[in-house]
Amino acid sequence: MPNRTLKFKIRQDGLVEETVEGVIGQDCYQLTKKLEAALGSVEQTELTSEAYNSSSAVQSQLTPEQIQII
Repeated sequence: MPNRTLKFKIRQDGLVEETVEGVIGQDCYQLTKKLEAALGSVEQTELTSEAYNSSSAVQSQLTPEQIQII
C-alpha cells in the first residue's frame, strides 16, 4: 500500500497551501473536500502528475468520513 501524505504550509499572510502525495488519480478531491471546507475557499488548484495517473489495482483509500477535523 503506498503512503498517502497531506502536507500543509501556513504562510505568514494566513493562506494555507495544501499538497497531496501518494493518491493516484483525482481521488485527492474527495480526500481533501472536508478539510478545504473547514479551512475556507480554494483560490487555486494545481494538479500533480499523480492526478493524471490511474491504477487498475484496488487500493485502500481514506474516505471523507474517515477524516476527523479537530
